[in-house]
Amino acid sequence: MSYSELAQLELMNALNNINTEAELNEFKDLVAHYFAMKAQRAIDALWDEGVINEETIEQWGAEHMRTSFYVPNLPL
Repeated sequence: MSYSELAQLELMNALNNINTEAELNEFKDLVAHYFAMKAQRAIDALWDEGVINEETIEQWGAEHMRTSFYVPNLPL
């Protein structure tokens, strides 16, 4: 069994024990916190390795990254 399949089973077991909306919200917050911390560690590693710096972050802040809603070849 792959790690992905094991993770899915663990999540399903955890979800089976959620009985209220408050528990669901707490679980969602825990998962969000886990991935936020994982992202922060990855960003810290990039900073420590010199891949990103203050200038990089300033450039990111000035970027315009909105995606157009137009999809070619689809009828409007």
